Amino acid sequence: MNSKISAPGLIAVLFLLFGIMFSSLVLLKVEPHVPLMVCVIVLGAYGIICGADWKTIEKGLIQGITSGLQPVLILLVIGFVIASWMMSGTVPTLLYYGMDYIQPEWFALSALFITILVSTFTGSSFTTIGTVGVALMGIGQVMDVHPGIAAGAIVCGAFFGDKMSPLSDSTNLSPGIAGVNMFTHIRHMLWTTVPSLAITAVIFFFIGHENAAGNAAELEKIRQTLSSNFPVHPLTLLSPIAVMVLAFRRLPIVPTLLAGVALSIITAFVLVPDLTLAKVASVMQNGLQMQTGNSAVDSIVNKGGLIPMMWSISLIMIALSLGGLIQVLGIFELLLSAIQDKLHKAGNLIAATVASSVGINLLAGEMYLSIMLPGQAFKPQYEKAGVPLKNLSRTLEDAGTLVNPLVPWSVSGAFIAATLNVPVLDYLPFAFMLWLSPLFALFFGFSGIGLGMKRNAEKSKQTAA
Repeated sequence: MNSKISAPGLIAVLFLLFGIMFSSLVLLKVEPHVPLMVCVIVLGAYGIICGADWKTIEKGLIQGITSGLQPVLILLVIGFVIASWMMSGTVPTLLYYGMDYIQPEWFALSALFITILVSTFTGSSFTTIGTVGVALMGIGQVMDVHPGIAAGAIVCGAFFGDKMSPLSDSTNLSPGIAGVNMFTHIRHMLWTTVPSLAITAVIFFFIGHENAAGNAAELEKIRQTLSSNFPVHPLTLLSPIAVMVLAFRRLPIVPTLLAGVALSIITAFVLVPDLTLAKVASVMQNGLQMQTGNSAVDSIVNKGGLIPMMWSISLIMIALSLGGLIQVLGIFELLLSAIQDKLHKAGNLIAATVASSVGINLLAGEMYLSIMLPGQAFKPQYEKAGVPLKNLSRTLEDAGTLVNPLVPWSVSGAFIAATLNVPVLDYLPFAFMLWLSPLFALFFGFSGIGLGMKRNAEKSKQTAA
């Protein structure tokens, strides 16, 4: 786009946008929708002042929203999944038996590794959080586990699979952008993933044993409430099993989840007495709404539905429109051109990649953009500096895939907050693996450890094997 956008003016505007979001969320503690909309207006106005016409601005807004329609659709279906699993007794059954097998002091560690297992087999953090994650949050709640700790463990485990599973979109996208073999990419990610996960597991071990809680009498009351108000039956587990199997067979996520919803509704008609189509439609629309006489159980099971997901969907659409403006105004390219002459060493390149991916996540809230834009822009710089491209693909995952759920207005952050009912800023301090991985990426970049570079050679050819 031909415009008068200058680097100093743009940097000032970006600092203004960060200031608006920080002061609104941290100081004023308001919902992110309106502040983010103000950021869209400010950036759009700046683009017009610098020479962009309204058609260009409108094009960016529409393209940005269109690019994120898939996660919006997934979010809608997740609302149906949660509602149907509550209604049919799936989540109550998991809660009932989960309280037998998961002890309070081991909850955080158990949640971490259960979600790692599920996300690795499914390749989807959204599927993991929207299914197993909801059940684990319920178990954590009845055991009086801090919501931030419970959500932090679930999110870490879910995004482990999003980063490492060969079935994950991001695990295929990052090496595809960088031009690296996928399994070379996965092996190379172990350098940052293993230490991050190990530290996370150790911390959760100590947190769990220091904060162990759970009143045996209260837990028994909850079990009795669940068994008297819901069908606690092995048949209710058919839906989650079907979802896991279909996801492992790499069927598209939306049909997979819809199949789970259909199976869950059929199960509900078999096990729930006096269930009507009108009741099913109401639950799918508004989520489960019932009074069991136990406030702890009510707060766990009264979830899901189409309408409650609109909070997240509206936030995602505003964030995506901001991302569209960033693209159409050529903001990322302008910032890159200002620093590309300084990117001759591996440490500087990796630091610039981390900063770019994190910055795009903060501005646009879109994980795929945080991988694609820096990947395409920095690939020639890595080749020129002789830094193996597997470092580029690894860093895109460390700072792109894993940072997105730490941003309150991002696609992942909005989804997690709505699904687990825990604000991003509450679980962020406990999502250790997600912010440790970018730090390890920087450490390895500047130390030269784990980069796969040939010694005594300034440049080396990158192979895809």
